[in-house]
Amino acid sequence: MDKENLVTMANQIGSFYETMPDRAKALTDIAEHIKKFWDPRMRRELLAYVDAPDQHAWQLIPVVSESIRLNRALLLP
Repeated sequence: MDKENLVTMANQIGSFYETMPDRAKALTDIAEHIKKFWDPRMRRELLAYVDAPDQHAWQLIPVVSESIRLNRALLLP
C-alpha cells in the first residue's frame, strides 16, 4: 500500500482521538484502532515508514508519532 495513504489514514485516526481529554487513553486507543482495523502488512509498512531515516514529505502528526512510539509492540504483527 502507498505509504502516503497510510500516513494520511493514521493522521485521520489521530485527529479523531486527539480531542479526547485523557491523553494517555487517546494514545492507547490510536494504536488499538490501527491494530484492530489494519492488516499486518499495513502495520509493517507504517512501522517501516516511522523507522526510515529520511522522513518523507508526508509527516505523521505528533499524537500519532507518540502513540506509535509508546505502543509499538501492540502494532507488531
